[in-house]
This record gives sequence, C-alpha cells and structure tokens, in this order.
Amino acid sequence: MQDYFSLFNLPEQFALERPALEAAYRNVQAQVHPDRFAHRSEAERRVAMQWATHANEAYRALKNPIERARYLLKRRGLEIDAERNTAMSPAFLMQQMAWREAVEEAEGKAEPLERLAQDLRRDEGVMLEDLAKALDETADLKGAAELVRRLMFMEKLRSEIDEALAQIDG
Repeated sequence: MQDYFSLFNLPEQFALERPALEAAYRNVQAQVHPDRFAHRSEAERRVAMQWATHANEAYRALKNPIERARYLLKRRGLEIDAERNTAMSPAFLMQQMAWREAVEEAEGKAEPLERLAQDLRRDEGVMLEDLAKALDETADLKGAAELVRRLMFMEKLRSEIDEALAQIDG
C-alpha cells in the first residue's frame, strides 16, 4: 500500500492544508468505496475494502497533527516510543507538575479549569509551530520527537480537564 502522503498526492511534510487533505480524501474514497464494487468479484470487493480502510487510516493520521508528526518521524526512521521513552527536559517536567497541581486545586471549579485549558491550547499552538519548523525546515528529528511527547502529554491533560468540566456542568 502507498504511504499516506502519496495516497493523497500531498507533499510529505508536517505543514498541511486541511482543505487539500479533505478534498484528496474524498477523491480517494470515491474511487475505492466498497459500494462501487458491490457487483464485482469477491477478490475485487476485498481489495476495494482494503484500500478504503487504508484511506481511512491515512486520513485519520494526517488530519491529527500529533499523529501526522508521529507518522513523519516513523517514515524518517525515528519511532516516538512514548510508552518507554518519557525523557523530557527538566523545565517541561516542572511545568507538568505545575499543571497537575493547578488541576487538583481547581477541582470542582469551572473557571480555573477553563483558564488552564485555554493556556494549554495556547502553549500547544506554539509547540505545533515549533514542530512544523523541526520537521519541515531544520530536520531536527530528536527535537520533533520530544515535542510530540510533550504534545501527547498536553492532549491527555486537556482531555482530563474537559472531563472534569463535563462533570461540573452535570
């Protein structure tokens, strides 16, 4: 099967125009959708299903910036291995502790949790810009991998904050 970028005829880079990805995805899906092969042989239907599944996986990976970065790093020979490789700078580890404390202190209070979520989104935006530079301009794979691990942590924390806010809202 083709790599995700080739499948959608997109440049292999982190910076990606979302409308171009969506249009390419719709185009590929129109070509391989299993309904188009309903009256074909079993083998042709199976191949169409495999291509449709591959297109869905590719689209999901490329539309999510963290997954897109992980995919690019893997294609460039570097596995994130976030489960075992948790190495991060001491400054970021301290920031993690501060965020965790802020979440604990804000328990049951929407306003501080919303502020923290907003701060996280702002910091994530800066990190995504840094990630684009690391992957597309400087080829700093090690730095990109650390940024991906940081973003994964922040995404998880933001999800926990969203859950806490949902509980407050009832």
